[in-house]
Amino acid sequence: MAWFILILAGLFEIVWAYSMKMSEGFTKFTPTAITLFFMVLSFGLLAHAMKALPLGTAYTIWTGIGAVGSFLVGIFILGEPATAMRMIAAILIISGLVMMKLASA
Repeated sequence: MAWFILILAGLFEIVWAYSMKMSEGFTKFTPTAITLFFMVLSFGLLAHAMKALPLGTAYTIWTGIGAVGSFLVGIFILGEPATAMRMIAAILIISGLVMMKLASA
């Protein structure tokens, strides 16, 4: 159950990162409210997952999901470039996440 909660926390991190971008520096109310809501929710779920998972594993997986997910949102929703170097970097992050999960098993 802790892994499910952690993955959910990571997905909510993607939501708040995207809504933060949409808030244009917290100048738009609705995206700002969404950012704050999902930020608190994401942190709360991370804290809950950390009750059962090691700090290093939980935090690394959480930030990795947020980083790669935000990267993909940037490419597919915001039209950011998908250069070879950026793709390799994302693959390396994903590889690190897989290795962290395997090391925690």
